[in-house]
Amino acid sequence: MNLTPLAGNGPLKRQLEAETARRGLSHAYIISGPAGSGKRTLAGLLAAALVCSGTGEIPCGHCSGCKKAMAGIHPDISAIGADGKDITVAQVRALRSDAYIKPNEAGRKVYLLHQAQSMNQSAQNAMLKLLEEGPPYAAFLLLAENAASLLPTVRSRCEVLTLTPVTPQEARAWVDTHYPQCTPGQRQAAVEHCEGLLGRAAAELEGTAGEERREVQAAGELLHQLSTGGETALAEYCARLERDKWDRDGLDKLLEEFGLLLRDALTAAYGACPETDPQRKALAEEASGALKPRQLMAAMELTRRLRDALNFNLGAGHLAGWLAAGLAELR
Repeated sequence: MNLTPLAGNGPLKRQLEAETARRGLSHAYIISGPAGSGKRTLAGLLAAALVCSGTGEIPCGHCSGCKKAMAGIHPDISAIGADGKDITVAQVRALRSDAYIKPNEAGRKVYLLHQAQSMNQSAQNAMLKLLEEGPPYAAFLLLAENAASLLPTVRSRCEVLTLTPVTPQEARAWVDTHYPQCTPGQRQAAVEHCEGLLGRAAAELEGTAGEERREVQAAGELLHQLSTGGETALAEYCARLERDKWDRDGLDKLLEEFGLLLRDALTAAYGACPETDPQRKALAEEASGALKPRQLMAAMELTRRLRDALNFNLGAGHLAGWLAAGLAELR
């Protein structure tokens, strides 16, 4: 199987190549990994492979099916949840009805479910019935940041493909190839900040000429409040997250950036901060001077737990309260 466009993930590639050579592609996969890890890239490759009509290695990239799949116009490939909204039981039922209509061109019909963890229990149970009783030509690709956020019964009907961060060397090779128009300094900074998640590097490099992302600014303000403010200031900041109607994706990115800043602050506390961006370095040094290493580590653990909870549909209001209470305890 041709998985060249997917960077890194050597063990996963070898697993898929061995399985497809032995028995072909499965009818259902859960593609899991953090935001920016390549879930959409892998899903696109699997979808193309499922509708590929070429000979030899799949996806061949040259047949009509592959070209339409890569262009996002294949009539037998459908996607739901790409808009970032929760997938509802009504959408799953509509998908189930469509699945019983035979393919237009290819031998398979492929359904991509983005943010599959956003399905509630009713929607997942409806999906389970389709996974168990769907027509043999239907294939399902469920994309989720954490496979554990899906019901065990759903997981048991799918093969789980877990993506992992790439190495710094792989990240540097990827950004050099895809962003030659950026300066070497910009590319190096993106590699340092992305933590092996190429989607994060791409977002940083594509935003270098524009306004700073909302999440980055918000994470910097949160760290500043933690370093210099009291409980009231932190509570007011967290309350704004609900008032300003942050969605789950935005909150996850904010917490991701906050975690990176906390990491920089922890390294700064030991005199080894590698950050080159002046603003981020200043925030890290401010935090390292105001907070003890154990407090920074506790804040990082809190951030990790909140990001995990977002996979289980934690609302903005609950997250704001949990964040405010947790950070107040650190002070």
